[in-house]
Amino acid sequence: MSILLDNQFKELPPDRAVDTKLFLEAVSHLPPFFDCLGSSIFSVIKSDINGNITKIRAVYVKDPVKYVTLQDILVAEREDHGGQWPKVGATLALMWLKRGLRFIQILLQSLADGERDENNPNLIRVNITKAYEHALKKYHGWIVQKIFNAALLAAPYRSNFLKALSKGEEVKEEDCLANVRLFLVNYTATVDAIYEMYTNLNAELDYTV
Repeated sequence: MSILLDNQFKELPPDRAVDTKLFLEAVSHLPPFFDCLGSSIFSVIKSDINGNITKIRAVYVKDPVKYVTLQDILVAEREDHGGQWPKVGATLALMWLKRGLRFIQILLQSLADGERDENNPNLIRVNITKAYEHALKKYHGWIVQKIFNAALLAAPYRSNFLKALSKGEEVKEEDCLANVRLFLVNYTATVDAIYEMYTNLNAELDYTV
């Protein structure tokens, strides 16, 4: 079984509100995804995602009844800071977490769509580059960008990456990609809903690290 399908994201309700408990349960299993990319450089994103999940959970467990949805947390933190969006707490953690989740989404979608370098069809560098440029690059200063440029050069072979996603099992490429597409249905809907929430609440903070 694919590591992605072991802990799938749940289908969103009609109002597209993201249940905090279900979200934390699903997203907590995602960091090992970066182990599939091979290079230790990707451990930077893995560590960042782990840290942000921990920060969001720390807020949630204080009052699970109050923080049923992710929006409940954001609205409460804004109220606690006099109507201003704080550069601390779960609001900031989720803002960065969603960018990491978008990176995963774009990378997997690019693979599922069959995008590849015709000159190097067994490399996933083109997929990772697309994901980085769309999800993270504009939030990174030149030093961090240089780190990720090095990571792109260390990207694994496509075949090795798909095998890692299948937990080391020999699975046909099309079967593996079918699992990726299945995973992306609810995962993409969840990530999109979080982005929409930040847009609707005007909660996005635009700065580089």
